[in-house]
Amino acid sequence: MVCSGCLVCQGGNVKESFYDRTVNLIRSIPEGKVATYGQIAGYAGNRRAARQVAYVLHSSSEKHDLPWHRVVNSKGGISLKPGHGRELQKKLLAEEGIVFKEDDSVDLKRHLWKPTLTF
Repeated sequence: MVCSGCLVCQGGNVKESFYDRTVNLIRSIPEGKVATYGQIAGYAGNRRAARQVAYVLHSSSEKHDLPWHRVVNSKGGISLKPGHGRELQKKLLAEEGIVFKEDDSVDLKRHLWKPTLTF
């Protein structure tokens, strides 16, 4: 089966690997928007694979020049620990106009990415 050109596979073969779909999805998150690990996992074909999305980000962000900072946890929080990228992620998001709530989480109602996936 060949896709009609959705954001996930960019018109390629739908049998693309979970890894490749994940990379393509993360690349597609627009500036000023965020996605959750679980959201990416679901769109990539396995809604229970949020940890695998985190692994892709950890192992491949530099290799694929991914906007890693646009992926947050299910509550809109930054999962990185202080001193290990947390401050940088918050800074990069703020520079894109992302608004944080009082508890330091992203306002998902305002900034959650809602891609249009068409097959």
